[in-house]
Amino acid sequence: MTPSQLDRACTLFLDLDGTLLEIAATPDSVVVPSDLPRLLGGLHLLLGGALAIVTGRSVEAVDALLTPFVGSVAGEHGAVLRHYDGRVEDTVGARSVPLLWRESLRVGAEHWPGVLVERKPHGVAVHYRLAPQRGGDVQRAVRALVRPDHRRFRLFEAHAAVEIGPRAASKGRAVERLMADPPFHGRRPLFIGDDETDEAGMAAARALGGEGLLVAEAFDGEPAAVRAWLARGVEVLARRPPPDLAPASGP
Repeated sequence: MTPSQLDRACTLFLDLDGTLLEIAATPDSVVVPSDLPRLLGGLHLLLGGALAIVTGRSVEAVDALLTPFVGSVAGEHGAVLRHYDGRVEDTVGARSVPLLWRESLRVGAEHWPGVLVERKPHGVAVHYRLAPQRGGDVQRAVRALVRPDHRRFRLFEAHAAVEIGPRAASKGRAVERLMADPPFHGRRPLFIGDDETDEAGMAAARALGGEGLLVAEAFDGEPAAVRAWLARGVEVLARRPPPDLAPASGP
């Protein structure tokens, strides 16, 4: 699959780990290329602000990684949205993983060297990339806490990690919510992601007349190829005048 060329009528929804950044052994050991914040800033400017990071990380973690770039963010799989105007919206209310569950996973991980428990404002993720042989133990532990039909919480599967988070959180709903307001409204959405947690976001982009691109298929599984494509997009966009994006008529 060859990605479409960027144009000024696009809006970009970009996953972070595995899409813009290479997957690392632990969440804290990711390496942010020195030119990535500037690249995102250039795209943000050329697209009139219609760019959002859509990730499992918290909004605060995104800001820490991408400083000085600041833009729209859907954090924790859409549990928290930061809109273009800086307004922060908690889409799941005060719903967060019970302390008892967090503690149970922390205690379990003490017996599994290499397994890391990452606490988030609304959820908790368990990473086993450093101990792949413990993947089965981790899966059994989280599934013992969260039944498939649990009303309030569900599991988010990722690369060598599994997360418990609010059922109401969804990257697809985050895309729909952001697309309802300027500067996203009226544009063609393009969502780029790399794993199962991104599928809802890609489906939402397609349903809204855009595209969903999987890194493995469109970029040979390489975040560096995603960044290179975005850099070429900056060059193309800089040569094209902004479009007339008058709001669509109708209810």
